[in-house]
Formats: sequence, structure tokens, C-alpha cells
Amino acid sequence: MPGRQVMDIPIGAQASESVVVTRELTVAHFAANMPEVYGTPLMIYLMEFASARAVAPFLPPGSVSVGTEVNVRHLAATPVGMTVTATATVTAVNGRLVSFTVKAHDGAELIGEGTHVRAVVDKEKFMGRVAAKRGD
Repeated sequence: MPGRQVMDIPIGAQASESVVVTRELTVAHFAANMPEVYGTPLMIYLMEFASARAVAPFLPPGSVSVGTEVNVRHLAATPVGMTVTATATVTAVNGRLVSFTVKAHDGAELIGEGTHVRAVVDKEKFMGRVAAKRGD
């Protein structure tokens, strides 16, 4: 919608994302002699993805959100075959910064929780800065 501002993101906006844990999502896939349990970086990715989805409908045209801060604890191991669901809830909007609480559950217990911050950016300008950094 033309003219939408970042401040239109409502406190409490929420989204969830789920994934079935496969061996490729375990730490054993990336490092020898590690257990076949869901990897912390992959849990964080799922939390970030849920956060991005929570705000996407409210962003101005041409804008996206990018992660700027993650503070998460991984509380419990999740084996292959279980489904992990990450939920992100908007807790604050300060200019172009959006704060979230994030949680992940594997159907048996809470496996992760914390906070996340995303910045709303104009995608074209952002990618221009990335290209300039690469020397394109």
C-alpha cells in the first residue's frame, strides 16, 4: 500500500515457521563426531525466518527486513524426525528497527527462546550497497 510507514507494524504481530529435522539440519552433518541433533544456527535461521514473515505484510513497497541482532538460548536437543516450530512476536517498533521475542518448540518441549531485532530497509538501496562492497 503506498504511503505505509514502518510504524504501521502492530505490536503483537506474529508468525510461525516449521521444519522437520533431517540429518542435513543436524550438527553431525556439518562436523564429524557430533550428535545427530538439530543445530543451533538452523534454529536461529528458523526464528529469523518467522520474524521476517511476521512483519512482511506491513512493510512499505520495495522494503524487506534484515536481521541485525540475535540473542537466543538453545535449551534442549531435538533428534531427527521431530518437527520444530519457531514463533516470532513483535514486541517493539523503534523507527526502522523491529524487536521480537522468539521461541522454538519441538512438539515435546521448548527448545529455544530469546530476542531478535530486524531493520526495515529499501531492498534496491540495500543491494546497491552490497554490490558496491563487492566492487560490482
